[in-house]
Amino acid sequence: MTETTPYDADRARFTREGLARLVLCDEAVDVADSAGGLVATGNDPDCGPGGRVSQALQLVELAERALASAVVYERERGSSWAEIAQYLGTGAAEAEARFSAHLTEWDTAFTVPYRLDETGRKRLPRLPPAAYDPEDARTFLDRWALLRRIGIDDRQAVSRGLRMATPEEGTPPATS
Repeated sequence: MTETTPYDADRARFTREGLARLVLCDEAVDVADSAGGLVATGNDPDCGPGGRVSQALQLVELAERALASAVVYERERGSSWAEIAQYLGTGAAEAEARFSAHLTEWDTAFTVPYRLDETGRKRLPRLPPAAYDPEDARTFLDRWALLRRIGIDDRQAVSRGLRMATPEEGTPPATS
């Protein structure tokens, strides 16, 4: 039985590399927005003891997710484990061991698009939101970058560099 998602046609316009890049962009936005929350000092009196440590820890967790997304993107664009490991300061085998679960999860999401929630009643998409609905993500990310003047006045600072699929190489349809 073939299981479809509402965004299969939109997703087919992107390569897996392009989808992985959108996910990385989306994760980077989360990191940037979280880091921004640590900049202003005006609300410090309202923050309980240890509160800023909590915010900083959340930032580290978001950065770890962005790192995992960067590894998935690099693998999708053809980077070897040795090339990735060079930037992690580890060996190729260690890098692969550290991130292989993320890659397995990414690969699985293209063949089994949904998983059940903890109640077993609700289907949840396996793909990260930016890859599940790439057109919405692309629009949001281009607007986010424009408002923060990333790429100065480039209205397509994110979408301009994405690798789109040719008709022969579109992302495979979801099946289960």
